Amino acid sequence: MTKIQKTDAEWRAELTPEQYRILRQKGTEAPFTNEYDHVFEPGTYRCAGCGAELFVSETKYDSGCGWPAFYAPASEEAIDEESDTSYGMVRTEVMCSNCGGHLGHVFPDGPHPTGQRYCINSAALKLEED
Repeated sequence: MTKIQKTDAEWRAELTPEQYRILRQKGTEAPFTNEYDHVFEPGTYRCAGCGAELFVSETKYDSGCGWPAFYAPASEEAIDEESDTSYGMVRTEVMCSNCGGHLGHVFPDGPHPTGQRYCINSAALKLEED
């Protein structure tokens, strides 16, 4: 699949300043202050940058971390992962495989059945309710 390619100016024109900071500059929201942390309505979580399906509400849970948490992506093809060594830590960054937008990080301390916790910024998501 070919990734969506846009100029910096195009991304800035299409995204809110907060979405741009998160998705394009790898920013992070403050914990416990974001839109989807405690939202559990049924639906599909799509990339705020390109609309690709990333997560489904059935895999969302309250991890207590302060950000929306999921135990699995909508599909293996939905996200890309790479090592992130910023801020003196070693983490696994999660990105939209369709547009390359930064979503958050995945940690190996989630619930069954995967044991994974996808800790995702709300500004990177758009909930499409069922």
